[in-house]
Amino acid sequence: MQVLLSAATPFEIGPAIQWLEERFKKEEQTLFTKGELKVQVMITGVGMMSTAWALGRFLAAQKPGFAINAGIAGAIDRNLQLGDVVQVVSEQMADLGVEESDGSFSDLFALALIQPNEFPFQQGTLENPYATQTSFLPNVSGITVNKVHGSKPSIDQLALDFPKAQVESMEGASFFYACLQAQVPFVQIRSISNYVEPRNRNAWRIPEAIENLNQVLIQMLREF
Repeated sequence: MQVLLSAATPFEIGPAIQWLEERFKKEEQTLFTKGELKVQVMITGVGMMSTAWALGRFLAAQKPGFAINAGIAGAIDRNLQLGDVVQVVSEQMADLGVEESDGSFSDLFALALIQPNEFPFQQGTLENPYATQTSFLPNVSGITVNKVHGSKPSIDQLALDFPKAQVESMEGASFFYACLQAQVPFVQIRSISNYVEPRNRNAWRIPEAIENLNQVLIQMLREF
């Protein structure tokens, strides 16, 4: 079986890469094998554009048996704790559209540029039909943005525009879209490094989030 392991940056999955290097045979710079299991590591770069390019290029040539997207994320839902590892089961593009004169946001569906149920969307969201394969993690709804929210006015508006959103990332929707279009089973796991609040890097707990994320990631790879 071939597993695609993607992340925006190498440091987010660094411990998992080290684990692969210690226990698998390194066939190429980013390809690890052990028996019939092949793990292809892909560092896409940050953001929707680079993620879409990297995944589109790869999936046009190969169809893995399973794809994993792993990384850190900001929590909108304050019931989530810093360091928690969650599975994102639905995604929305939260800044692809227009800002209205009153400050509200209209997405491509509201603008009638895409139909809400046009594949691979379901009522304007991207859903993971394979989510039950990773049912040991809490399930959350995500939004994907080009600019993370860091001021109170924009965060307050975000709560009005996307009341069900629980986590925020910069790549998730691209990953969902590519895997759904290519019909590749997938999962997105994220560890909470910070809250979506007026920007305060001193409150972020990135090392803890990465440690917890990779513990889960290694556990998942062991089960293939």
